[in-house]
Amino acid sequence: MARGKLRIYLGAAPGVGKTYAMLSEAHRRVERGTDCVVGFVEHHDRPRTEGILNGLEQVPRVELEHRDAVFTEMDVDAVLARRPAVALVDELAHTNVPGSRNTKRWQDVEELLAAGIDVISTVNIQHLESLGDVVGSITGVPQRETVPDDVVRRADQIELVDMSPQALRRRMAHGNVYKPDKVDAALSNYFRPGNLTALRELALLWVADRVDEHLQQYRGEHNIRSTWQARERIVVGLTGGPEGRTLIRRAARLAEKGAGGVVLAVYIARSDGLTAASPKELAVQRTLVEDLGGTFHHVVGDDIPSALLEFARGVNATQIVLGSSRRKTWQYVLGPGVGATVARESGPDLDVHIVTHEEAAKGRGLPVARGTRLGRARIVAGWLVGVAGPVVLALVLTHTDADLGLANDMLLFLSLTVTAALLGGLLPALASAAFGSLLLNYFFAPPLHRFTISDPKNIVAIAVFFGVAVAVASVVDLAARRTQQAARLRAESEILSFLAGSVLRGETALDALLERVRETFGMESVALLERPSDVDPWTRAGSVGPRPVGRPEDADVDMPVGENMALALSGRVLPAEDRRVLGAFAAQAAVVLERQRLVHRAEEGRKLAEGNRIRTALLAAVSHDLRTPLAGIKAAVSSLRSDDVEWSEDDRAELLEGIEAGADRLDHLVGNLLDMSRLQTGTVTPLIRGIDLDEVVPMALVGVPEGSVELDIPETLPMVRMDKGLLERAVANIVENAVKYSPDGIPVAVSASAHGGRVEVRVVDRGRGVPDDAKDRIFEPFQRYGDAPRGAGVGLGLAVARGFVEAMDGTLSAEDTPGGGLTMVLTLRTAPGAVAAGTGTPATRVAG
Repeated sequence: MARGKLRIYLGAAPGVGKTYAMLSEAHRRVERGTDCVVGFVEHHDRPRTEGILNGLEQVPRVELEHRDAVFTEMDVDAVLARRPAVALVDELAHTNVPGSRNTKRWQDVEELLAAGIDVISTVNIQHLESLGDVVGSITGVPQRETVPDDVVRRADQIELVDMSPQALRRRMAHGNVYKPDKVDAALSNYFRPGNLTALRELALLWVADRVDEHLQQYRGEHNIRSTWQARERIVVGLTGGPEGRTLIRRAARLAEKGAGGVVLAVYIARSDGLTAASPKELAVQRTLVEDLGGTFHHVVGDDIPSALLEFARGVNATQIVLGSSRRKTWQYVLGPGVGATVARESGPDLDVHIVTHEEAAKGRGLPVARGTRLGRARIVAGWLVGVAGPVVLALVLTHTDADLGLANDMLLFLSLTVTAALLGGLLPALASAAFGSLLLNYFFAPPLHRFTISDPKNIVAIAVFFGVAVAVASVVDLAARRTQQAARLRAESEILSFLAGSVLRGETALDALLERVRETFGMESVALLERPSDVDPWTRAGSVGPRPVGRPEDADVDMPVGENMALALSGRVLPAEDRRVLGAFAAQAAVVLERQRLVHRAEEGRKLAEGNRIRTALLAAVSHDLRTPLAGIKAAVSSLRSDDVEWSEDDRAELLEGIEAGADRLDHLVGNLLDMSRLQTGTVTPLIRGIDLDEVVPMALVGVPEGSVELDIPETLPMVRMDKGLLERAVANIVENAVKYSPDGIPVAVSASAHGGRVEVRVVDRGRGVPDDAKDRIFEPFQRYGDAPRGAGVGLGLAVARGFVEAMDGTLSAEDTPGGGLTMVLTLRTAPGAVAAGTGTPATRVAG
């Protein structure tokens, strides 16, 4: 029996219409005469979904009892007995009620497929097992129902059901997804624009990867070697030289121009293991390409152009990025080069970019490492050639009948000396010259086999031989020394260039500079020490590494900076030539330290200026806003004390009520002024501990009018790390501000919900709202938006609330309320180890 085929409608988010799309497909198949039944579809009381179910045959569900409640699930046996051509099974990731035939619904679907029944199903991207943690971190909602990715990947067809976040939110606002009483909570929690955008991106990328798998499989099955430019794949050919970084960045810019572009960096090594690449440079380039979102590949191949093209066609690349050749002009006689060969053989379906760089036409010599000269292997080879070579040559010449003459014999010995000099430097060459001179005298200059020379001409010849040998050895050794010096000077210039650049960029990170010193000189620790005067003890202005010293005398290396500052290094003793660069580092460290202190003083000056501005505004507020309630209290008291008027009990009560209201307003204003003063002077010290929101928020609503607030704080919320008193004051100010601007008869909604490691408290009013450009200004001191009456306060409530919240490591921001108004979002951190207590009903009441 042939296995049935599985078609899945994959939704980017709940409510995008995947079930509706599945039912529409079922109607099309029924119209074509296909035997199609509904195994299980949940319409969630959505009118359009419920309406489109009409006209489709539905297999009765099986009823199961669990915890004194009755649930319905798909009757797998009934569907198998009915044996339709196609069965519709909604919500593939659903967990069946205990007692069902299978634990998960996708296992029910596997049974139907094994029986030869085609299945059409639905699933949301957040229910894929590999994405559960990712979605949970984005939305703050853990995914309890998941389906293995492999089950979805094995589907014969996957169709993405997508919708823009704005369109989905409009659909929800119109009541097409959830009931009206749940719309506001859903829009402000799970269905935020950011959450929906992230879910949409996950769905698109997941489907794109699966499409790519099918494309690669199809190309392999049909042996297609040409490139199909369905997606930009850019291969970067690396040589291990410093120009590779330029090529990688260029390729990344090319990839950004096309949606979904991919960068693949490849280094091709010869099969014999010989390479001119710097391992350190390749490691840097690997990190760079991975940071830019690409991948690094290491390929073995003796024919580099062929290996590069084979790799590019194997990954279905569309472009190849290569650097301009580092060959010098004369080196082109050896061949056209990799770039020209790849461009010639790439074909019409593969574009090749040749990128210029600073290393072009500078030659392909091996890089010389700092501090090295000829290397141990070359020195050993030089000694072997210089000592053993003349002996072997003498034996060969004395045991052959060829009489070459003394001049030719000397040239042969001189060639060994030159070879020893090229390999091992000065000492092996001198040894070869001396040893060769003795062998020439003993075996080839008359009288033979004696260390004497009878002919004066031979004395001159051997002396010239020795002089030339010493001169060649000296030149080679000098070249090695100059190479070492050049490498050292280049390293020093790079360091000094870094220091100069940091000065121009205004970098002020002292620790970063000291870490650079430690890495440059290979030290264990570096400390910048200073003291006010010669008689004061040393103090550390900054340090990196373990166990930094406290005095210059205790350091392995110390570099004075002026009279009362020094850079102290521990780890090893530096050679004298390194102290020049170290002095530049020390001077820069002193500049950075001074710059940090200037920035600190400037910040203190800014705070003083801000304090002066606050004091000026405070005086202006006191001159009017505090005098207004005082004037009212004064007038009421004077009226009560007047002997000219006989007040009735009602009049006396009204005057006393006015006095009490004025005193309350004065108390509130003075309290906010004192709080603002504490925030400005930095004397707010929160007492952080774990508290329950359902204990704090209701206490903050004591002062608001009866019926002006609707409270929805679930008892199952995790505890938050806050100061109870400060949090209560902050919530009170936020709610009072919302009540002030909310229209009469429309209460302010205060709700709370948990999202991952945080809890959000949302205060929603239906007032006029605030423009986007004013949302930050409303949190500044002495700011009142719009036409708020002068007696409404001094404009400190939201400023004090934000100050208290930020002092407790929380955030307070403003958002637009869907349908009009302003929503204050208070984000708090949950206490360590705090979890929801379980499911339960929220504590809902109307504040009074």
